[in-house]
Amino acid sequence: MVKNMAQSLPQIPGVRLSAVPAKIKNWQRDDLLLIEVAEGASVSATFTQNAFCAAPVLVARKHIAAGNIRALLINAGNANAATGERGLADANRCCEGVAQALGIQPTQVLPFSTGVIGEHLPVQRILDAIPAAAARLQSDAWQAAAQAIMTTDTRPKTASRTVEIAGETITIAGIAKGAGMIQPNMATMLAYVATDAAIPQLILDTLVKEAVAASFNRISVDGDTSTNDACVLIASGATGEVIGDVNSEAYAQLKAAIVEVHIALAQAIVKDGEGATKFVTVQVNNAGNSAEALRTAFEIGESPLVKTALYASDPNWGRLVMAIGNAGLENLDTGKISIFLDDVQIVDAGGRADGYTEEAGQAVFDKSEFTITVDLQRGDTCEHIWTCDFSHEYVTINAEYRT
Repeated sequence: MVKNMAQSLPQIPGVRLSAVPAKIKNWQRDDLLLIEVAEGASVSATFTQNAFCAAPVLVARKHIAAGNIRALLINAGNANAATGERGLADANRCCEGVAQALGIQPTQVLPFSTGVIGEHLPVQRILDAIPAAAARLQSDAWQAAAQAIMTTDTRPKTASRTVEIAGETITIAGIAKGAGMIQPNMATMLAYVATDAAIPQLILDTLVKEAVAASFNRISVDGDTSTNDACVLIASGATGEVIGDVNSEAYAQLKAAIVEVHIALAQAIVKDGEGATKFVTVQVNNAGNSAEALRTAFEIGESPLVKTALYASDPNWGRLVMAIGNAGLENLDTGKISIFLDDVQIVDAGGRADGYTEEAGQAVFDKSEFTITVDLQRGDTCEHIWTCDFSHEYVTINAEYRT
């Protein structure tokens, strides 16, 4: 049985954290996070597919391929992206600083950055803060960690679960940041999830991809993919039971709990989307295959016209059929399409449903959370994504991002 632990994050044996101020920007807050993992832990990650990926992503990819990761260093306020060779050198210097503080090798450190693109990292401030972070490492600092990695987020994003497998309690805890520049293809955020389960590296590599596919790759705030995306999954191995077979019941149970944590974090990002006032699930049913179902869902969820209608609480269903038509589905028979707002049918056989009233549609659009369901009648595949609206505040936040 999986237990939801939403109020506070539990300790994960074999994982310690520390959040400290490095004054990367002119703010009074913790903005540097250090995570230490025990010797023998497995660490897997997925990274942005943006071709202009940041220097820390390039370094982290190289280091994680070598294995035996012992530490993660995350800074907020500066992305260290589009910074050339100096950016790579700066990311490597940060790894060297952590290695010196913890008595490990620089290649055992994964660097991560988030913030403004195109500005050089204030490396010396980070290096000066690392010893304090190393001295303060503790296993119950998840909440402080979630706050330290925030940029335009309005609140920290945390989630945890416990699951009992073969009489042993396994714990999962995770944090994430993200509110803007959010689009799938790894999504656009930073997320760190840890479990005390013992999971071999190859299996953990599979698990993190499956978890991301079910969560962060199904969200969109504005359709933009960041240069700095990363999702890291840590298995400290502190529990005795080894999850070594992907076809076992134990793996299925653990996977379900880990996916739940990823989904909770992904949904929290959408709900905290910059200026967002609506959280909307777009469900596409009876598609010919998964790809066209997701393409249709994202065409709706990322349409500026749909998203502004959401903000206005305007059930302008013409924008929904427009978006579906833009999905590029081959030989689409629009005469078979139905659309529902929650349980209110708004489109039937490609046109306005008999009995639909503006009042019924308005009642759904007035909600802060609801579901748009599209039935394509092309097959038996169903997929969903999560999105939000575009508000005036989104424009303001991004217009003033560097001020």
